[in-house]
Amino acid sequence: MLTDVAVRRRALVLEAENIGLCTDNARLKAENRRLDAECRRLGREVTRLTARVAELESTVESLRRASKRQAAPHSKGTHVEHPKRSGRRPGESYGTKAHRRVPDHIDETVEVPCPARCDCGGEVEVDGIVEQWIQDIPPVAVRTLLLRIHKGRCRRCGRVVRGRHPDQTSEAAGAAASMIGPHATALAVDLKKEMGVSERKICRLFAHFGLAITPGGVAQAIARAARAATPTYRGLVLAVRNAEVVTADESGWRVHGESAWLWVFVGQRILADGTVVRFVVYLVAKGRGFPEASAVLGAGYSGVIERDGWAPYRKFVDASHQTCTAHLLRRCVGMIEDAKGRDAQVPQALKDILKDSLALRAARDAGEVGAEAVAGGVSDLRRRVDDLLATDVTHPGDARLLKHLGKESGHLFTFLERPDVEATNWKGEQAIRPAVVNRKSWGGNFTWAGADTQEVLSSVLATARLQGKDPISVLHPLLTSPTPRLADLTLPGVGEGEWRLIPEPAQLARPARGP
Repeated sequence: MLTDVAVRRRALVLEAENIGLCTDNARLKAENRRLDAECRRLGREVTRLTARVAELESTVESLRRASKRQAAPHSKGTHVEHPKRSGRRPGESYGTKAHRRVPDHIDETVEVPCPARCDCGGEVEVDGIVEQWIQDIPPVAVRTLLLRIHKGRCRRCGRVVRGRHPDQTSEAAGAAASMIGPHATALAVDLKKEMGVSERKICRLFAHFGLAITPGGVAQAIARAARAATPTYRGLVLAVRNAEVVTADESGWRVHGESAWLWVFVGQRILADGTVVRFVVYLVAKGRGFPEASAVLGAGYSGVIERDGWAPYRKFVDASHQTCTAHLLRRCVGMIEDAKGRDAQVPQALKDILKDSLALRAARDAGEVGAEAVAGGVSDLRRRVDDLLATDVTHPGDARLLKHLGKESGHLFTFLERPDVEATNWKGEQAIRPAVVNRKSWGGNFTWAGADTQEVLSSVLATARLQGKDPISVLHPLLTSPTPRLADLTLPGVGEGEWRLIPEPAQLARPARGP
């Protein structure tokens, strides 16, 4: 039998245990409420993410179907019962009413008499004349020349000397003596390298003119044209290195079925009379890094590089830079659209800064603000960028954007400080677009020798177009010249013979020669 003291001790122990259990119970209830709230929050997050996944899956499916849909101008994805007539509408806002201009010369005038009687049988009284101009291509006939080349031997040195015809492109004789002329070769180059026409289709086109040639013959003729244009290509490289502003871009390419890169560099220089001259250099290389870019520009290039945010461009430490504002704006717009209720303060702030910089440029170009106001505006824009970089962020996307902005912050507003600099790299993207379009039809180059031909001829053709010259007329003198020469292009800072000192960029950009 327990004594009173033992009972009281037992009661105290039980009371202490009861207090501990009550404390644990309260703690567990609080933890239960917290977990219940967390569970409800996660449930809402799961619901939101499930809806987002469904939305993205629907978008992916629609894009997948759209990619397989016929690419026709009228395919808009929605059916309209009563569509409006295509084209611009008449009225004051129509714009310039274009029409085919009257030819500047007439080769032949033909009188077309009026019928004496109408279809109804009545007599017709002539009361005037209407005029119509017709321009057509007459039947083209191939001109075949047999060159009877007289040859002799020098009585002093014993060297064999031959005559040379202005249309002669080679000294070949014997089995290789039958060849196509310079105009046909230049046309084949233009069709292949600018318009993306295959060798077989070039053969079919030439067959309409009565010129028989094989696809292999077309390829060999284009390769000969590339060898004749190589001095001009080296001159273009030297002109780009001397350019005040260069726009660079790069895109994927294929050589022998393997991955490669197509680079483009658009140089710009203002002549003494104020004329703006541009010239283009293409390069097919194995990589997409600083060695490939410096193979054309030179590691010590000190002009201005207009480019996107690709990191290797920043290694040109002697150059000034202008990062493409359009790339940054598209990135900001995409982040804002993807926010879906999340705070998008960082991309929105950067978007506003870039928009304000473009508005300041427009005001400067319109003469609405002076140099002092522009300098003050640039200082304010830089301050806003610094404030944005100091922002504390938790979202990974915002952190990545600010990290990239920190690397490019010093290259955002060069276009406001120099009127000859663009805010984007549009010149590079426009220059690379024709090659990208052609890539869709024939995929790239089969060999690295073909890549050499690609970069040389594409550079000469693109430069001729930029300078308003007919590519065929530019290539013709190169094909008929007995000695290496530069094409009739404006290449500022390039003296006669200086191209010989420039190593081929391909040798620097392809340390391991492909098959």
